[in-house]
Amino acid sequence: MYHYQKRLTALAVGAAITALSACSSTTQMAGSQVEQTAAQQRLGSTGTPIYGTDNPFASEAIYFVVTDRFVDGDPSNNQQDQGGDNPTWRLQLDGPDGKFANVGYMGGDLQGVLNNADYISELGFTAVWLTPILDNPDEAFTGGEPITYGDAFKDGGKTGYHGYWATNFYKADEHLISADLSFKDYTTAMRQQHGLKTVFDIVANHGSPSFTMPHDQPGYGELYDAQGKLVADHKNLPPTELDVSQPLQSFFHPYPDLMQLSNLNETNPQVQDYLINAYLYWIEQGADAFRIDTIRHVSHGFWREMADRVRAQHPDFFMFGESFVYDANFIAQHTLPKNGGMSVLDFPMQKAMVEVFTQANSDFAALEEVLYLTHGPYNNPYELTTFYDNHDMARMDADDNGFINAHNWLFTVRGIPVIYQGSEIGFMRGTAEHAGNRNYLGQENIDKAPAHVIYKALKNIAHVRQSTPALQRGLQVNIELAGDKAAFYRVVEDDTAAQTALVLLNKGTTPADFAVAEMLQSGEWKEQLSGQQMTVQTGASLNTEVAANSVQVWVREGAINHPALLEKIRDQLARQ
Repeated sequence: MYHYQKRLTALAVGAAITALSACSSTTQMAGSQVEQTAAQQRLGSTGTPIYGTDNPFASEAIYFVVTDRFVDGDPSNNQQDQGGDNPTWRLQLDGPDGKFANVGYMGGDLQGVLNNADYISELGFTAVWLTPILDNPDEAFTGGEPITYGDAFKDGGKTGYHGYWATNFYKADEHLISADLSFKDYTTAMRQQHGLKTVFDIVANHGSPSFTMPHDQPGYGELYDAQGKLVADHKNLPPTELDVSQPLQSFFHPYPDLMQLSNLNETNPQVQDYLINAYLYWIEQGADAFRIDTIRHVSHGFWREMADRVRAQHPDFFMFGESFVYDANFIAQHTLPKNGGMSVLDFPMQKAMVEVFTQANSDFAALEEVLYLTHGPYNNPYELTTFYDNHDMARMDADDNGFINAHNWLFTVRGIPVIYQGSEIGFMRGTAEHAGNRNYLGQENIDKAPAHVIYKALKNIAHVRQSTPALQRGLQVNIELAGDKAAFYRVVEDDTAAQTALVLLNKGTTPADFAVAEMLQSGEWKEQLSGQQMTVQTGASLNTEVAANSVQVWVREGAINHPALLEKIRDQLARQ
């Protein structure tokens, strides 16, 4: 499997290119036709591949949806009267100057996502990551500290609208499915009718809030199995008062972890079976990949066991975890085969992106530092999921050009891009979780989105990535990242594609001139956004002007034939 073989492949490719590049200086002098023929003999005949990753999921671009806050496609499932004395519908938190957030359900559902599948695919995305669709409690939580506008790490008065407070890991929540649309119906329609895959959000470290309630509430602290049988109950007890010798309390660790959330004991074989069998069930219902919540709160041993059991039935099933830490060495632990071989969300790059695309006089060099193309801690940096914000942090506080520049970077650099719903219009920019980050997007905003400048630019660069294998899985070779300008190659050569992409980024407020000669291959180059074509002779440079806050992607089809580029590839692969 590619996760486990990547480093071995890199070393093999490096050795092969070392042997093959010795003849390339003679070839370079002989002209472009001889260069091409020799390159085909050198790499094509040997079958030696060049790529950043051969993981099929690297071709995806992910649109992230907080399902309840996307679009209400079926008002009949809103459950507006649910909760009794602890209602769950539209619990608004008022802030200053008319600002607000909401901790109740607001009506978004799977039908709303499906209704807008064309919107998502036409924007250039190929997969949709949904927040968990699992059954959550039917009342607002009465324990914990009361939540108010702008607060963090308080759950009192909130509902499970977000899906992360599961009471049954085998059952879909009634707010999200419809009488005529099960989760399996949804995934089938998304895949067959719209070409969209589904990323299923899973949790292993916790269930619902489980203690500090004035009176024990139904659902909270409880877990039910596929048959609806109660298999765990916290009984509103503080974790230290649990009797783990009792079957219903043995599912939990006798110590707290995150606020009042139950702390599941992943070392208990019964808990392992309960969780892993649930994950397998949702794959059968159409999940194409997993996003793993709070991965660092669960032991590596569990993730290795889970990964082995999942991949025994579904080889190379793609999974990426959330370890909300900005230390690359720390989060990279999860990518190692011995720990399950997961990918992770690229938090170090996220932090650097916010710095670069929100601050005046920022420097692209800050992003080069977090790429880890060589000597990095990750099993494979090309399989990381890359992003600049999400539902758990403040949305990026950038102007329209900041978003455009961020997207131009995200869809050309190594990694798998993830965009949070509404970012295509700069929705609620700068707001944190309980200050508007998760506000309802709605059909009206979606219908207006295609006219927005951010949307238009995102659609353009997303479609370029979608049609360019080098941008999806090609090795990245940097030329220069400095100031407002960045230039790098993405190269791929295997049995399905032979392609070099030259990416030129300008985040400045004025046009920027580029004259690229370093490692530049001769031949025909085509700019993917404008359609402009250019013939480059051996030893010449590619000269172009990139507009302010813009990008150009020049693509050359054919085998790699430049000796300096081959040497650079060899060197990078040997040190990856």
